[in-house]
Amino acid sequence: MARWLPRSTDLTRFCQKLNRVKTLEDDMMETSFNRCLSTIDLTLLGIGGMVGSGLYVLTGTVAKEIAGPAVIVSFVIAGFASLLAALCYAEFGARVPKTGSAYMFTYVSVGEIWAFLIGWNVLLEYMIGGAAVARAWSGYLDSIFNHKIKNFTETHVGTWQVPFLAHYPDFLAAAILLVATAFISFGARVSSWLNHVFSAISMGVILFILIMGFVLAQPKNWSTQEGGFAPYGLSGIMAGTATCFYAFVGFDVIAASSEEARNPQRAVPRAIAFSLGLATGAYILVSVVLTLMVPWHTLDPDSALADAFYRRGYAWAGFLVAAGSICAMNTVLLSNLFSLPRIVYAMAEDGLFFQVFSRVHPRTQVPVVGIVVFGLLMALLALVFDLEALVQFLSIGTLLAYTFVAASIIVLRFQQQKGDAPAAAAGGRPNPEPREGPSAGELKEYESFSDKLQLVDRDKSKEQREPGQLKAAFEPYLEFLSDFYPGEVVTVAVVTLMVSAICLCSVLVFGNTHLHLPTWSYSLLLVLFSLGFLLSLLLIWAHEQQHSTQTFQIPLVPLSPALSIILNIYLMLKLSYMTWLRFAIWLLLGLLVYFGYGIWHSKENLREARPQRVSARYVVFPGGSLEERVQAVQPSPQPAAGLPDTDSGDCKR
Repeated sequence: MARWLPRSTDLTRFCQKLNRVKTLEDDMMETSFNRCLSTIDLTLLGIGGMVGSGLYVLTGTVAKEIAGPAVIVSFVIAGFASLLAALCYAEFGARVPKTGSAYMFTYVSVGEIWAFLIGWNVLLEYMIGGAAVARAWSGYLDSIFNHKIKNFTETHVGTWQVPFLAHYPDFLAAAILLVATAFISFGARVSSWLNHVFSAISMGVILFILIMGFVLAQPKNWSTQEGGFAPYGLSGIMAGTATCFYAFVGFDVIAASSEEARNPQRAVPRAIAFSLGLATGAYILVSVVLTLMVPWHTLDPDSALADAFYRRGYAWAGFLVAAGSICAMNTVLLSNLFSLPRIVYAMAEDGLFFQVFSRVHPRTQVPVVGIVVFGLLMALLALVFDLEALVQFLSIGTLLAYTFVAASIIVLRFQQQKGDAPAAAAGGRPNPEPREGPSAGELKEYESFSDKLQLVDRDKSKEQREPGQLKAAFEPYLEFLSDFYPGEVVTVAVVTLMVSAICLCSVLVFGNTHLHLPTWSYSLLLVLFSLGFLLSLLLIWAHEQQHSTQTFQIPLVPLSPALSIILNIYLMLKLSYMTWLRFAIWLLLGLLVYFGYGIWHSKENLREARPQRVSARYVVFPGGSLEERVQAVQPSPQPAAGLPDTDSGDCKR
């Protein structure tokens, strides 16, 4: 019986396969895509992804049903919370200018299976999001024509009474998705130009709304006679924040497009900052004018802006608002169809998804197979499925991606930069003593002694420690941590931080409602998990991090990503149990795809299986002077076939 049980070495090797990270190319600017997008192009893509139907529908819904005029405060808090996640995307997009967004960022820092699951969830998020926006676009256009399209379809095609299917087939929504798919397949330049046109019209309409809205504003609508500024109190503001947070989820299209940016190191951070700032400003100002034009409790949640102008005697303005809404929805559709095939391409290029989706058209330089296939799938979803029950699924996929990207920032910041050769390369523990000079104390590995051996010069005037090592100031108090590899303690602390955040948020969300904890145990658990979170944060901060980088870096690491992690987890736990159930089913399907295909075809798996064609490796040990001592090291106990063994020995220069 015992012989059928897996050995510990096999389990260790299996876990290492699941958590292996992606090996990046030396030249990350090399790509099969067309690097043609400027900072303005990326900024407008981000604005198009964020300022969609939410501006015309979400503001009125939150103002009337959740927060009142204090929806303004909700958007301010939600914008700040989104900024924490956006800064993490900005750093990764600048440092790793490859398509794939959250999937790629997780793959290069956390591990393969986690990256696949993030990509798998983002894939469904974009499909449902695009189909839902298409149905909203169809419904909005149909309402302008007094629902003639809906009535015609129900009369001549019929209706369905089947669970999970729409009441009637929405041919208009499917058609707009097919048209958008055709435009996207023409290339990034055509997609960007089309997005410019719709974004310009949408921003022009928003400017009109703001000017006319302030002219028609009546401050008495915020008075106590109408219920006051915050009729639902602080709880209403925070509930509104949770809803408003999802209005800003479109900025990741910028990170997904970084492989097509001309200068991603500068363009990606700037585009994310500009687009998020403009979108936040638009949401706040539109909320101000909307609640000042008419009393908040009389708003129509389905068409608040158009109805507000109609009630103030400007019915003609409703047509402008409708045109702006349709153009805004078009930009969101383009954003979804632009991002999704590129994330699928990144997964297929790494071998984790079916290889056919990694093909890039030689003329348009876009993943045309992915665009066509997933465009058709979106159109099918919009045509026959009832998407209202699945829209909440968008939230959990987005929040999970934000959480892993924030954790990846901490892990990556405390790792050694590419090209560093840690002491562990020779099989030994790192030297905990302070390093002197930029390269002293390292073991430098060379495949060719005659071509690549360089002498190491030591500069004893400076003290430098590698990223991931304990800071010198904390060494007398935490000396037992000096024996670990650089970054090892930080990785464990990040896992502890996330577990503490999950437990803390679970107590906050379910402690008084579902668990019915007594006051003393509720308070005790809050204190314990808060201490675990803070101690993990302090332990991470006690280690050295990377500073010498030429690209954008998020400030206040690890505090900023940690705040993003705990906020995202809190919002995820506020979702309904049915959303979590559907999420679990989708994860199980993803695991079947990964273990059935991805783990076997992964390029990292093929790289591990490739034989090492190196007869000997030379390790340079820095000495006290310019004279170096070179030791030949055997590559492995079983050399590759056809290669002679190399006798180990010492030689001096």
